[in-house]
Amino acid sequence: MTSAMTMPVLVLNASYEPVNITRARRALVLLIKGVAVAEETHDRYVHVGLQLPCVIRLRQYRRLPLRIQTLSRKNILIRDRHICHYCGEKFLSSELELEHVIPRARGGLSTWENLVAACRHCNVRKADRTPAEAGMKLLRQPRRVTIHTSRAFMRQTGIGEEKWRKYLYY
Repeated sequence: MTSAMTMPVLVLNASYEPVNITRARRALVLLIKGVAVAEETHDRYVHVGLQLPCVIRLRQYRRLPLRIQTLSRKNILIRDRHICHYCGEKFLSSELELEHVIPRARGGLSTWENLVAACRHCNVRKADRTPAEAGMKLLRQPRRVTIHTSRAFMRQTGIGEEKWRKYLYY
């Protein structure tokens, strides 16, 4: 039952706009409190008469502030699709490192625009130099995550969830 409670659930606003992804446990709390309704469910039951939700919709429209995605290793890897920014190969999360385009030793900050995913080989090869000095080229310039890339995160998380497709506008 624990693994079922950690399954991702898509949260929609009352207008059916994708808002967030939460865990099944939190989604069930929202359903029981009457704050949300289940739009799509899995075939599994968590209790008699209560199916495991897949997509929930808030009953009342919530105005959302301008969302800024948190800068984290996980979000950088998702933004970069687990692809090394230098060699272009796809890797597992454990095989990738966060690489500062402008090294921290030279004043480079840990920002969306300065961090990229890199494999260990490319990271060691670049070392404490800029990409130009190392003779390496970035596949694409790193950018800050916007509402559109936030939706892309939701799409990527829900790749295996067929029931999410109609809400994420594939």
